[in-house]
Amino acid sequence: MNKRAGLLGATSMVGEQLLQQMSLQDWHVTAFSRQSRVSIDPAIEWQRLDCQGSGEKIIAKNSIPFWLCVAPIWVLPAYFDLLLTYGARRIVVLSSTSRFTKPISCDMNEQKIAFQLISGEKQVQSWANAHHIDWIILRPTLIYGYGRDKNITEIARFIQRFNFFPVFGSAQGLRQPIHAADVASACISALNTSRVSNHCYNLTGGETISYHEMVTRIFQALDRAPRIVTVPLWLFQFVLWGLRWLPRYRHWTPEIAKRMNQDLIFDDYDTKRDLDIFPRPFSLSANDLPSQNS
Repeated sequence: MNKRAGLLGATSMVGEQLLQQMSLQDWHVTAFSRQSRVSIDPAIEWQRLDCQGSGEKIIAKNSIPFWLCVAPIWVLPAYFDLLLTYGARRIVVLSSTSRFTKPISCDMNEQKIAFQLISGEKQVQSWANAHHIDWIILRPTLIYGYGRDKNITEIARFIQRFNFFPVFGSAQGLRQPIHAADVASACISALNTSRVSNHCYNLTGGETISYHEMVTRIFQALDRAPRIVTVPLWLFQFVLWGLRWLPRYRHWTPEIAKRMNQDLIFDDYDTKRDLDIFPRPFSLSANDLPSQNS
């Protein structure tokens, strides 16, 4: 097999994991970025993207049959010509289970993201089918890891700063958090499993836990006694109003509180069966926590 792959979104949390894992598995990866970069790994080649995102200004020195996109799926259509220039034959793309949960959100920004995910998936499938390119779309649940995610890491930062965490109601909504390294492993497995193509898969973590339990484990990982404070929705909204003056918490909305008691879980039976992947239970190492000064 020609183990030459192209990667869009290489500087993302999952992208960096892909570069590490694929290098160890003897892949030669061409990582595309808008910024010029120099690789110290002979298995990784950086290619600068033009501003328009088309392949017209890039001369394909070698064909790249395999592709991964871990950038937001809605930006991928801008690079369809790039993939055709390099002779793409198979592509694995990250979407999100938010496509199922956020269309009914009361927050317009969350609705927009959901519809971008849905539209992006349709465009990828239509384009790939038209050009006889095998495609796999992976829809991960809540991704965490390396102190870079916008969910677990932000909860940890709140705890570090205020030494408590507010929840609405009992916060018993179920979650299936998945580590970024396991997302990367799933992407590689989907790329390698040639007998599976033209299919969407839900990608979940190895454990289903409540939101309350998830926050408790974050306290424990920080070596702090859990101080989870139950507050009414109106007070939660008031707290958020104050927090959103701080840039770090600007994306927090009342929808976050409401979802604490909603089950956001998905069936991953066919994912495990077809791709032979078994992500880890929810656990935070020291590397997954933000620094005190971040």
